[in-house]
Amino acid sequence: SRDLNRTKMLHSLRFLVCLLVIIHTVCAREFVVGGSKGWTVPTDHQLYNQWAEQRRFQINDSLLFVYRPNQDSVLQVTRDAYDSCNTDAATAKFTDGHTSFTFDRSGPYYFISGNKENCHKNQKLVIIVMADRSSSNTTPPSPSPSPSVESSPSPTYTGTFEITPAPSQDTPAIAAYSSSSSVFPFSFIVTLFLSLFS
Repeated sequence: SRDLNRTKMLHSLRFLVCLLVIIHTVCAREFVVGGSKGWTVPTDHQLYNQWAEQRRFQINDSLLFVYRPNQDSVLQVTRDAYDSCNTDAATAKFTDGHTSFTFDRSGPYYFISGNKENCHKNQKLVIIVMADRSSSNTTPPSPSPSPSVESSPSPTYTGTFEITPAPSQDTPAIAAYSSSSSVFPFSFIVTLFLSLFS
């Protein structure tokens, strides 16, 4: 009887750990930059920013940049470097052709092509990550910055970033990914959890 209770408790603990991993994964989404076109020189000068405006980005979401590693790269930059296509002022550089970048804070993120000519042809992207509203924060919001602050550089990325291996040359990299990965409905997970303990 005692061993049976211990075994049940161990199985319950394992399930809870798995559930927490699933919930963490479910809450984050991965967006393929540019959809099926990937990270290339756009034909429409507002392509990437229009693409970004149609989506809501949260902390822990990620961007997947798919591009040819020997022909392009992705640079995370400040706003000033974004505006001027300054490829020498990157706060992070990615060259693998299959770059996954996870947002670790709210606010603006600026990305440009590592090829200066491509950047001048509008291969650049601004992402605004929404504030985390899930925590109970009683601090009132800070006042809006004055117009003179607008030209100051954005904060640099200080968290970790993930670079995944590039796909092989004989597989169509972009077609393998949708514009946003699918997620389990949270209610399904809760129902599953409750059914195991009833």
